[in-house]
Amino acid sequence: MRQIELTLPDGSKKEVPEGTTALEVAKSISHGLAKKVLVAVVDGRLTELSTPLTTDARLTLLSWDDDLGKSAFWHSSAHLLAEAVQELYPEALFTIGPPVESGFYYDIDFGDQMPGEADLLTLEKKMMELAKQNNTFRLYPISKADALAFYKARNNPYKVELIDALPDGEITFCDQGGFTDLCRGGHVPHTGYIKAVKLLNIAGAYWRGNEKNKQLTRIYGISFPKQSLLEAYLERLEEAKKRDHRKIGQELGLFTFSQRVGKGLPLWLPKGAELRERLERFMRDAQKKAGYQPVITPHIGSKQLYETSGHWDKYGEDSFQPIQTPEEGELFMLKPMNCPHHCEIFKAQPRSYRDLPIRYAEFGTVYRYEQSGELHGLTRVRGFTQDDAHIFCAADQVKAEFVKVIDLVLFVFKALSFEEYTAQISLRSKEDRSKYIGSDENWEKAEQAIMEAANARDLNTVIEYGEAAFYGPKLDFMVKDALGRKWQLGTIQVDYNLPERFELEYTGADNAKHRPVMIHRAPFGSMERFIAVLTEHCAGNFPLWLSPEQVVVLPISDKYNEYAQKLLQLLNNSDIRTLIDERTEKIGRKIRDSEMKKIPFMLIVGEKEAESGTVSVRAHQQGDLGTMEIDSFVELVHEQVKKQTDN
Repeated sequence: MRQIELTLPDGSKKEVPEGTTALEVAKSISHGLAKKVLVAVVDGRLTELSTPLTTDARLTLLSWDDDLGKSAFWHSSAHLLAEAVQELYPEALFTIGPPVESGFYYDIDFGDQMPGEADLLTLEKKMMELAKQNNTFRLYPISKADALAFYKARNNPYKVELIDALPDGEITFCDQGGFTDLCRGGHVPHTGYIKAVKLLNIAGAYWRGNEKNKQLTRIYGISFPKQSLLEAYLERLEEAKKRDHRKIGQELGLFTFSQRVGKGLPLWLPKGAELRERLERFMRDAQKKAGYQPVITPHIGSKQLYETSGHWDKYGEDSFQPIQTPEEGELFMLKPMNCPHHCEIFKAQPRSYRDLPIRYAEFGTVYRYEQSGELHGLTRVRGFTQDDAHIFCAADQVKAEFVKVIDLVLFVFKALSFEEYTAQISLRSKEDRSKYIGSDENWEKAEQAIMEAANARDLNTVIEYGEAAFYGPKLDFMVKDALGRKWQLGTIQVDYNLPERFELEYTGADNAKHRPVMIHRAPFGSMERFIAVLTEHCAGNFPLWLSPEQVVVLPISDKYNEYAQKLLQLLNNSDIRTLIDERTEKIGRKIRDSEMKKIPFMLIVGEKEAESGTVSVRAHQQGDLGTMEIDSFVELVHEQVKKQTDN
């Protein structure tokens, strides 16, 4: 029998007979691995363990510990959910059921038999009943004609529409038990691997995300190979509900929304505005030290500007409709990006190599039309402000500038206690280059610069193909919060293409004209999303330097209000944000309320403190710190703030 050569992730080679399956390869390595492995990646494609290997290939075996392993597990669970729905709701029509970052969902047209939240438990029980049958997930090819006939016979226009867009010869179905689905593949061996399931909620979702299409029912769920993992997840979910930035934002009076103002357009309340301004000042100070120059650009720009940049072709459908002016043929757009404006600032005057690098920074508000069903608190909005900056430099300056931006991002993370993060190097897709602009040569130079800069700072990196921006590769910082959730915060991008499209140039030392390279960077990303993630990460217990209120003075009775007022003035004069709780409540109630408001320090004052000119200090979530002189307390606060913000 012919031998084929498999290349494993560590670079080692393994020869096996043609037709060997990935599961058999796993068994040949170790029985422990064979028990853990869920799915394989063969030459970059997620593949079932039972699929025969017929050619030389790169092989990776994935377990639950791998993100793609979880994805295959949840993909399989979506099929199991659909089978359970088919048994309980025979008339239901299935559309798509993909895995997501945490779990899976399936969009279903239930017709007149709409299930509610109370029916989720029944569906869960049916899923586990089917899982115990250990039904194999069997993937097989089918002709386009047969695939269409299958779903037309079941009056399913959704699957017919999907199949119509697929080329004949590349269509596969998957069977498990009594259920068949249109599917590309990537499943665990059988349903018995699924040991625990929780259906989380039901929501509405338009077919293909288009509000003009029919609204379907979306069922979200999650599953695990062990019951204990589900229990731990549900505990984290309860903690996440407590940390929800929408809930905390309301409790602390940070922001609100108004239907009259419009969906996805946050209104910042005084405390939230102050918190946001402090973040901005923090970044402005850091940028000034790093040589950035502030610029300000309008909230609108001509449609021609975004046609030149390429944003209109790529994102026009996701933008607000153009604004028509009284002048014929004149169209403006609400600004979806800041970078085209900054290109025009660079172009406004002649540039020399001696001027480079030029670093423009702006807290620029941009607007994008997100679907109403996708809006979520501050994490998905229609109007948001980016801590945007664009660096124009010579090609031989790119690596050094990129490294400096990495240092700035890491400084931000340290000041805000984001300690776990991975740097994701986002490159072009290896297969589909149609969605990218610019030459291969420029892309390769940009990608190389990013990888060298990441290595220079010894970052923990992963490479993701297909995740680059349309104009260039980028470095995205994937931060893990206190609950272990991953968020993309901070991005740096190298761009050879916008300078080309805008015909930017500078005069070099050789007196010839040269194109600058453009680096896009936003350590916060959007202010709205960053504050949402930060709020949930610290559960509203913001770092002392950022906290809306740093100190509250709690007089034991009205007799000590005058002393409390003196403390208020002294502390505010010392740049310590302070308020007084002068309510005629018992001191225990005042302490509890201050704890609920997450105020870092409470100063309890009564007869002893008023006579001695001291304060009794209590720290949020820590308790009593004892009695202090006022000057000592001021020094304590200033030292903590300095420690948190020093660079």
